[in-house]
Amino acid sequence: MTYIFTGLIIFIIGLVIGSFSNVCIYRIPRNESIVFPGSHCPGCNQLIKWYDNIPLFSYLFLKGKCRNCKINISWQYPLVESLTGFIYFFLFYFYGLQILTLAYMLFSSVLIIITFIDLKEKIIPDVLSIPFLALGFLFSFLRQDFSPLDSLLGVLAGGGSLFLIAVLGSFFFKKEAMGGGDIKLAAMTGAFLGWQSTLLALFLGFFIGSVTGIIILMRNKNKLSDTALPFGPFIAVGSIITLFLGEFIINWYF
Repeated sequence: MTYIFTGLIIFIIGLVIGSFSNVCIYRIPRNESIVFPGSHCPGCNQLIKWYDNIPLFSYLFLKGKCRNCKINISWQYPLVESLTGFIYFFLFYFYGLQILTLAYMLFSSVLIIITFIDLKEKIIPDVLSIPFLALGFLFSFLRQDFSPLDSLLGVLAGGGSLFLIAVLGSFFFKKEAMGGGDIKLAAMTGAFLGWQSTLLALFLGFFIGSVTGIIILMRNKNKLSDTALPFGPFIAVGSIITLFLGEFIINWYF
């Protein structure tokens, strides 16, 4: 019973962090403060009352509309909140209450923020990837599953592999093959996951991205100009899969 109650509390914490993640997704690309002013409607600019700002439930109660101006609220808000809540819950289910769980919760939250920013703005802000790269390395001193050396090797494996792809792609195709934001994101992933899991996460990202790209190409009748996809979200998806299934996949492969 205590285990279920703890899981419920962690899910609620995830909803709250997801609500804050939505603030980051909206404001960071605009170079706005993520603290001040308080949450407000982008339509009428009215401050949102606390009872209209309860994660997930307020969106459902208001039927996805602002109480004042009735403008539609993006589906992104409940999606990010519920996604964060469920990921936090399953991290607790898989890893229990330990430093590793906290590290992975922070890691997954920044992945969600980066994913939605990259999908909307086609950028991965350095203000997210670089500080969390450092944080992932610092966490390695507190964790028991791998050492700071493993974290550094993960940074080199993640960032180095995409940097190599960027250099070779530019040389052979005479155009940018991999953005700098993707390279820093892969390096950040390595700081949290270590080199083996990071390579797996990147492989899964490339695989899922390739399948997605082929499907979009087929639907758009091979119009390449209409199918530009940011790679950051696929790195994030590959990383989340690796958090839960990485050890199983690696053991199965070897």
